[in-house]
Amino acid sequence: MSARQSTLISPQDRAPHKPRFRLRSPWSCPVDAGRLRQRAARATVWYLRLLVVLNIVAVLSLPFREEVHEHNAGEFFTPYLATAGLITAALALFLAVVMRRRKRAAWVFNMLLAGPLFCLYVVALTREPYREHPFNWVSAALTGLFVAALLLGRREFDAIGDRSNPRLALAVGAGGALVSGALGTLLVHTTNKLSGATVKDEIAYTLLRGISVGPLADRVSAVHAPRWTDVIVNVLIAATFLLVLYACFRAPRGESLLSEEDEHRLRALLDKHGERDSLGYFALRRDKAVIFSPSGKSALTYRVVNGVSLASGDPIGDPEAWPGAIDAWLAEARRHAWTPAVMGASEEAGTVYARHGLDALEIGDEAIVDLADFTLDGRAMRVVRQAHNRVRRAGYTVRIRRHEDIPDDEMALLIDRADRWRDGATERGFSMALGRLGDPADGRCVMLECRDADGVPRALLSFVPWGEHGLSLDLMRRDRACENGLMEYMVVELLLHAADVKVRRVSLNFAMFRSVFERGSRLGAGPVLRLWRSVLTFFSRWWQIESLYRANAKYRPVWEPRFLLFAKSSDIPRIGLASARAEGFLTPPALPAFPRRRRPALPSAGRTHPAGESG
Repeated sequence: MSARQSTLISPQDRAPHKPRFRLRSPWSCPVDAGRLRQRAARATVWYLRLLVVLNIVAVLSLPFREEVHEHNAGEFFTPYLATAGLITAALALFLAVVMRRRKRAAWVFNMLLAGPLFCLYVVALTREPYREHPFNWVSAALTGLFVAALLLGRREFDAIGDRSNPRLALAVGAGGALVSGALGTLLVHTTNKLSGATVKDEIAYTLLRGISVGPLADRVSAVHAPRWTDVIVNVLIAATFLLVLYACFRAPRGESLLSEEDEHRLRALLDKHGERDSLGYFALRRDKAVIFSPSGKSALTYRVVNGVSLASGDPIGDPEAWPGAIDAWLAEARRHAWTPAVMGASEEAGTVYARHGLDALEIGDEAIVDLADFTLDGRAMRVVRQAHNRVRRAGYTVRIRRHEDIPDDEMALLIDRADRWRDGATERGFSMALGRLGDPADGRCVMLECRDADGVPRALLSFVPWGEHGLSLDLMRRDRACENGLMEYMVVELLLHAADVKVRRVSLNFAMFRSVFERGSRLGAGPVLRLWRSVLTFFSRWWQIESLYRANAKYRPVWEPRFLLFAKSSDIPRIGLASARAEGFLTPPALPAFPRRRRPALPSAGRTHPAGESG
């Protein structure tokens, strides 16, 4: 064990030990109770998935649909949620998703529907017309097995929802019913083939068609609409119902701001262990939540976006206490049905996360320049050296200062220029950006201010501390009308004069999928790798994927791999969307939010930073 890892692991932070083998006595139950509950919970999910397929097939197949409607209307009855309607298919699909996430509200919802229905089936089977048909016994048996599986697996459904969900569901339901009902009624009125229908008849037809595309709405004799009208009305009502269900079972949003006490504790951990991770200081973003290990020696920061608990970088603090923080974070994610994910973890942290059941995927490399090895000499540095000399001859100068050494009026000017130089109105960055500039609490950050020959500010770079002797790039802004190569000039000036601020290493930009560009261009690269490189090159026209790699490679850095950690491969698309929202690349309109209690945040000078996202 290395010297910096020699501290004994606290019993509170030790990862729970899971024995590989379990001895059983001759009198023990052959089936583990916990495993039985898990299987029962999975059975409910698969039943709902099967009903999704059956309902969609019934909607598309006329003979199957008519047979289902005949069974439900006559002396037969079908299993739970088998109604041959799009609304039922949407309901079963949504319930399958939320049941897979082990949400308690979904379990209660299914019990309130399936439980009384099964009792009704049992009573019906005692009567003469119904017990004569074998299919009714099959329907009752399937519904009873579903209810039994719900009861057996009830302890598995322990994920809680947001307290504001009922109010949000009422608002969405009222607004959605009004909009979809009005559009459906207008469509029925326009396409009705019969005359003499009143508005009441059209509304009744719309509501009945929203429930089913079968013969249920045929009871309104004054209305006869085309088949495609019935389907559109059914889809509109189904979409509204699905939105209401989403509002009912939406995951909690989580705390989005750090409290003053949390930030002080995080800074204390960074003072002791900040040298370990170049991204550690970004844990101080105030749109993140923090969870500490039981001993308080380690912490993990995260943000909830679209039901994804998104952590970034490595845990803060003593590595021997990381398991305690990770266990607490995973327990919190399971309790709220959040999908756990980590962006930009190092290889060391990825190994620890893997011991807790997460899989790793390398997503890129971080460019780190060791100042002891940096030089402008040699043919490999010719391009950087020429750019540096050209900009210097044009009269540009760079000033390097700590934020705490910049007067308030100069800092206000730099903040204003940085806002004007920003590409778009959205402040981007999450995992490798602090999200604020000029805050008094960030006095140890380093600012590079570049001015032209007339003394006008043209560009700036801001770095956050990486322990005592390191810097990590936070902000990069420039006037687009300035000299080409200005950023290379500023970076080189920092690397050449870093001793003035007692810096020994600098972390530059993160290069996503760097290994693909590097290995894909080599002789002998395989067809899959070359195809993947071509795809990334194509998307680099809109996003800076290859250009970031090329820009960082100029300084001949040491490449440190960074990983994405996830629980299930099927969650990667959802994690990708959540990451894009957190980084500011996607800004979809949010659903109505109701007031909720927040923890107080430290006052922030300069730009405002975004609040937390809904889950």
